[in-house]
Amino acid sequence: MAKILAVCWSEHKRTSKKDIKEGVFIENYGLTDDAHASGEWHRQVSLMATESIKKMRDLGIDVGPGSFGENLTTEGIDLVSLPVGSEVKVGPEVVLEISQIGKVCHTKCSIYYKVGQCIMPEEGIFAKVIRGGTVKAGDEIKAVVNAK
Repeated sequence: MAKILAVCWSEHKRTSKKDIKEGVFIENYGLTDDAHASGEWHRQVSLMATESIKKMRDLGIDVGPGSFGENLTTEGIDLVSLPVGSEVKVGPEVVLEISQIGKVCHTKCSIYYKVGQCIMPEEGIFAKVIRGGTVKAGDEIKAVVNAK
């Protein structure tokens, strides 16, 4: 079973996020009170696979859940293979629609300067909240078949 390892939040943008273990995701908005929750745009929630984070740890960087500013750290789901427009169900209530894979980093982050690369531009996933609810560490995450 693919699952959520961490639910992460921050008060300010451009910082690592703190694992809060559980959070409420609001439809068409994002994670309650998170710096990146903003409603009417396509990057309401960010996701990063622990398998991606491990690539950076293998390079000697001390990173973990929330280090890349992601709201949800996952395990066991191949996030980067999900096409834009696909939906994932998170826990018993929440449905997210994948809206973007990767992002252009206009300014290089501290991780990039330490090792010369970063995973966010290619492996960070962004989504919109289609149906809100509570998500907690340990919840299942799965692609929704025939979502549309």
